[in-house]
Amino acid sequence: METLPCFLTLAAASCVYLFWFYLLAQKLTGPKAWPVVGSLPALFMNRRRIHDWIASNLRSTGGTSTYQTCTIALPFLANKQGFFTVTCHPKNIEHILRTRFDNYPKGPNWQAAFHDLLGQGIFNSDGETWLIQRKTAALEFTTRTLRQAMARWVNRTIKNRLWCILDKASKEKISVDLQDLLLRLTFDNICGLTFGKDPETLSVELPENQFAMAFDTATEATLQRLLYPGFVWRFQKLLGIGVEKKLKSSLQIVENYMNDAVEARKENPSDDLISRFMKKRDVDGNSFPTSVLQRIALNFVLAGRDTSSVALSWFFWLVMNHPHVEDKIVNEISTVLRETRGDDHRKWLDEPLVFDEADKLVYLKAALAETLRLYPSVPQDFKFVVSDDVLPDGTFVPSGSTITYSIYAVGRMKTIWGEDCMEFKPERWISAQGDRFEPPKDGYKFVAFNAGPRTCLGKDLAYLQMKSVASAVLLRYRLSLVPGHRVEQKMSLTLFMKNGLRVYLNPRELEGQEETNTVPAM
Repeated sequence: METLPCFLTLAAASCVYLFWFYLLAQKLTGPKAWPVVGSLPALFMNRRRIHDWIASNLRSTGGTSTYQTCTIALPFLANKQGFFTVTCHPKNIEHILRTRFDNYPKGPNWQAAFHDLLGQGIFNSDGETWLIQRKTAALEFTTRTLRQAMARWVNRTIKNRLWCILDKASKEKISVDLQDLLLRLTFDNICGLTFGKDPETLSVELPENQFAMAFDTATEATLQRLLYPGFVWRFQKLLGIGVEKKLKSSLQIVENYMNDAVEARKENPSDDLISRFMKKRDVDGNSFPTSVLQRIALNFVLAGRDTSSVALSWFFWLVMNHPHVEDKIVNEISTVLRETRGDDHRKWLDEPLVFDEADKLVYLKAALAETLRLYPSVPQDFKFVVSDDVLPDGTFVPSGSTITYSIYAVGRMKTIWGEDCMEFKPERWISAQGDRFEPPKDGYKFVAFNAGPRTCLGKDLAYLQMKSVASAVLLRYRLSLVPGHRVEQKMSLTLFMKNGLRVYLNPRELEGQEETNTVPAM
C-alpha cells in the first residue's frame, strides 16, 4: 500500500510534464521534439553535418518569408525554458548585435566554460572589462601598424619559410597538408604581433612545438565543455579525470610559455599588443597583473590563428574547383605587379606583395569575402538573453535562455542572397563599374567578422594576411587536390577541414609559357 502514493505522485508529475511538453511543442518551429529527450535524437543523427542541418531547418521554417527562426527543444530539465532559439535573418542579427546589444552578452555559461583558458580576456568578457580591452586593442590595428605587421611578420614568414616548404614539396613531387601549413603560419604571425615572440612552428622540418600543441589541446578540451551540462565537466574537473585532466596539464604548459613571454616584454617593452596593455589600467585603476596579461594575449592568439587559416583553406579549395576564378585572380595580381615591378615576371617572385600592392587586389578580396560567406570561419555564435525580448520577426525569447545566430546559414538563404546563393561568385562583391569592392548595403547579411560594437578589430589585418598568402601561393603554383582526399567539415566552433587539405603543387608558368606538370602519375 505504501507504494501507491509514490506511484500516484509519479503519475501526476508525469502528466504535468507531458502537458507542459505538449504546450511547449506547440511553440517549436524546428526539428521534431520528443518527451524527455527533446530534439536530441535529431541533433545526434546530424552531429557530423550540424551546420547544414541547422540551415535546412531554418530554410524550412522560413518558407517564402524573409524571416528564418526556429526553436530546438532541449533534453528534460536542460534549462528552464526547455528550448533554445536559432535564427539567421539579418534583421534579427542586427537586433542581437546592435539594437539590444546589452541584452545579449556572452553570458555565464559561455564565460564559465572558457574561463580557465581565456579568463576575462576580450572574447570572454562583457561590460567595462570588455570595453577597456577593446579600446586598448583598437590602437594596434591602424594603417601604420598594419604596414609594419605585414613587413615584419607576414612577408618574412612567407619568404623565409612558406615558400621554402612549398618549393621543396613541388620539386620532390610530394603533397602537403595546406591547412596545417596555414595554421602554423598564422599562429607564428599572431604570436609575433601579440607578444613579440615567434614560436617558429612553420619551418621546413615542421617541428612539434609544445606551446602550440598544448594550446590546441586546451582549446579542444574547452570546447567540449559546451557540449555537456555544466555539472558534468565541473565534476570531472573536481576529480581531475577525463578531458579536464588533459586541459589542466595543457594549461600549465601554455601558462609557463606565456609567463616567460610576458616577463620578457616587461623587461624589454616593444610595439606589440601586450606591451600596449602593460601601460594601461584595469577597471579598478590598477596595472594588469601577469596572469591577466597572459589571458589577454591568449584571446588574440586564439582569434588570430584559426580564423584566417581556416578561411584560406576553404578559399584554396574553392579556387581549385573554379579555375575561371583562379585565372581572374592571377591576372589581377599580374596586372598590379606589372605596374609596380615592371614586365619581368621573375621580379614578381622575388618578394611577397607589399601593403600598397595587396591593397589594390579588389577581385581577390571579393573571392575571399565570397569564401567567408559560404564557409565562415566561425559558423555560429551564442548569446545569453538577459531579459525577455521579442525579435523583429515576432519570436519571443525568454530571459535566461540561449539564442544562436547561424552565420553559416545566412549565406545559404535564397531570400537573403538570391537564387544563386549556393554558387561561388566573387562578382557579387564587385561594384557595377568593376573597380571597387562593394559589401552589401545591409551589413548584417555578412557577419563573418561579427558586427555592431563587437565587430572584429583584426578584420583589415585578416584580409591583408589572406591576400598576401593567397598571392604568394597562386602566383607560383597551380594547386590540385590529392586524388581520393576527402574535404569535409570538422564539427567544432571553428570550421576546420576534418582531414586537412592535401594538395600537390604544380609550378605556374607566367607570361603564357607552357606549364610543367609535377603531379606524380597515378
